[in-house]
Amino acid sequence: MSAKRLKKQIIRKKLLTKNRLVILNEDTFEEIFSLRLNLMNVFVGITSISIVMIALVTYIIAFTPLREYIPGYASTKLKREATANATKSDSLIKVIQENEMYLASVKKVLTGELDRSHLSRDSIKPADQKELTEDDMKPSEADMKLREEVALEDKYNLFEKAKPKVNVVLFAPVQGHITQPYNPAQKHFALEIALANNTPVKAIAAGTVVLADWTPTYGNVIIIRHNDGIISVYKKVASLTKEQGDIVRSGEVIGLAGTTGSQAAGAQLHFELWKDGYPINPTQFIDFD
Repeated sequence: MSAKRLKKQIIRKKLLTKNRLVILNEDTFEEIFSLRLNLMNVFVGITSISIVMIALVTYIIAFTPLREYIPGYASTKLKREATANATKSDSLIKVIQENEMYLASVKKVLTGELDRSHLSRDSIKPADQKELTEDDMKPSEADMKLREEVALEDKYNLFEKAKPKVNVVLFAPVQGHITQPYNPAQKHFALEIALANNTPVKAIAAGTVVLADWTPTYGNVIIIRHNDGIISVYKKVASLTKEQGDIVRSGEVIGLAGTTGSQAAGAQLHFELWKDGYPINPTQFIDFD
């Protein structure tokens, strides 16, 4: 026990023994600077300086832009650019997907490739649709009761405002005799209209020209995209007055009818009307007479 105590006393004496650090002039031995130190003071000083340095370096790395100069750390500008590029990439992917869907719809219009078993738009009747009888058309008792309640509410509703029943009014592209009607059973999704030469062909509604070019089968073809997913197609046009990308108004002239190289029976217009990628009967919405 006395040996341990003696050992502790020796260590304490070494740590607390005061020493002098002196800086002398080598030529004159003049004392320039002196400092009284012991091992304990040196250890505490070095530890304190190390802690301060570690804290300072940590602060610089975590909270200042100087960390960008340390190998392995990305710059703030690079992170902002990476985030902006990721956002642009997502937007471009969405635009590409929308364009692919739109081009697929236009391809159906041009090629006429259509699965009739899935059609249920307007005048198009699916092959497995059941014919309705007069008994099926009669309203039920619950339907009659609901109609009476609605009629009473409408009768005493003084603040009801009239609303239009249609959102889009279609303009007749031409006035002429229909030589071949719309017939989905024979996969004929268009109207063939006989016309006189130089008859103006007009846009059925406001829209954007997505195609205006010559084709070997139908001659000059112009396709216009309208609102609400409506696409109008005009084929066998003798001459076009609009180009791809042009904005047209309702009733504006887009071409002139006439006899082309593929026509031998006089001027005709091949007109198609599509809604959301499905053909519809133009005569249900447009009066050609």
